[in-house]
Amino acid sequence: MSQESSSATATDIPSQAPSASPRAIRKLSARRRPEVVAVLLFSGGPIFESSIPLSVFGIDRQDAGVPRYRLLVCAGEDGPLRTTGGLELSAPYGLEALSRAGTVVVPTWRSISQAPPPEALDAIRRAHEEGARIIGLCTGAFVLAAAGLLDGRPATTHWMYAPTLAKRYPSVHVDPRELFVDDGDVLTSAGTAAGIDLCLHVVRTDHGAEAAAALARRLVVPPRRSDWQAPGQRHLDRSLPEEIGSDPLAEVVAWALEHLHEQFDVEALAARAYMSRRTFDRRFRSLTGSAPLQWLITQRVLQAQRLLETSDYSVDEVAGRCGFRSPVALRGHFRRQLGSSPASYRAAYRARRPQDDPQDRDRERERERPAPGPELPALRRGPVSAVLAAPAKQDPDGYATHTAHTAPRVPEQGLRPDRAERGPDRGPERGDGTEGPPRGRLRAGRGLGAALPGPRDRPVG
Repeated sequence: MSQESSSATATDIPSQAPSASPRAIRKLSARRRPEVVAVLLFSGGPIFESSIPLSVFGIDRQDAGVPRYRLLVCAGEDGPLRTTGGLELSAPYGLEALSRAGTVVVPTWRSISQAPPPEALDAIRRAHEEGARIIGLCTGAFVLAAAGLLDGRPATTHWMYAPTLAKRYPSVHVDPRELFVDDGDVLTSAGTAAGIDLCLHVVRTDHGAEAAAALARRLVVPPRRSDWQAPGQRHLDRSLPEEIGSDPLAEVVAWALEHLHEQFDVEALAARAYMSRRTFDRRFRSLTGSAPLQWLITQRVLQAQRLLETSDYSVDEVAGRCGFRSPVALRGHFRRQLGSSPASYRAAYRARRPQDDPQDRDRERERERPAPGPELPALRRGPVSAVLAAPAKQDPDGYATHTAHTAPRVPEQGLRPDRAERGPDRGPERGDGTEGPPRGRLRAGRGLGAALPGPRDRPVG
């Protein structure tokens, strides 16, 4: 059976949607208060991610109908906490304050290659055992995973670091396509802005939709970013764990990415690695956190996604250029992974892509420039004819001042000759009975199609 026609098993694609049924929450310890939120900060964390829970839970907005939380900002390690830009933070509380919190938020972690402090991990575990709700925003999921709180659970993190999280903690069911994952007493979110979505979700869970909507209005953000699941809004990426470069399978992975237009299956990849299929599956999963079949299908869908964005190939042609054996296979996998058909994705992408790329605008303007017409006959009014015969000028802002005709019009019966000769770009008669060029300027046509930005070398969240 080909990799396109076979569907992945439940273990390959666990159900990790935010709406999934959360597991039962433990009873909160008597010394912990549900309205107390502790935010655990570490040195080296990005300031924006660190400030998200402080802004949501640390400001009194009762006048806007938002119930008040009590915020405890806790240092996860000794010494001044240095954040991006060289700023130093001094947290008013230490790890001991976590013992009073009903919710503990880890907004970020400074490096996915470093282990969090053992004292902080112990405090997080103790809080969870006593019924506290634990939240990891962006790379904060690595702290929760290091504490063992994500074992056997669905979770998400920034898509760029999701493969590393899946490889380092194989028992965690990582899905980088979700904005956030609510698994009852443990919650995780994707990068940066998704942290706001998860914090709003917490307020909605605690106090209802009206309170969350009031807070969203104060923050000037949508109460729910449900359009993330709309056609064309999900994100796929080719990212692989950083450690793959030193592994012997790296050459096989690189070959597969370069030959996605060819039809090959996992058996062919195993043969290139000089391994049996069983051994190759085990090694590949341990290296990437994903089954090789599912990884290969994802890469083919990603390639199709890019071709739909950047080319005019039909869906059938895109299927062939991505190694799918039939357009039906492409449509099935595309819909399962991105939530829409290839045609719907292309239409949605073209409807939302940027319109003001300078190079695209220049190319579009060049295509739309009319062919030069015959030379205009001499007009009766000298000063006006000199202006009308002048070529169109382009100003620095990209506007074209239309002051030239492309072709004379044939006089129509019953019209004055001077009016019949007035071309399509001529303005109306002036109040003094004379005619002249248009007084306004028309914006030149803009091109479509700046490609979506690629991932930054080191995203902030």
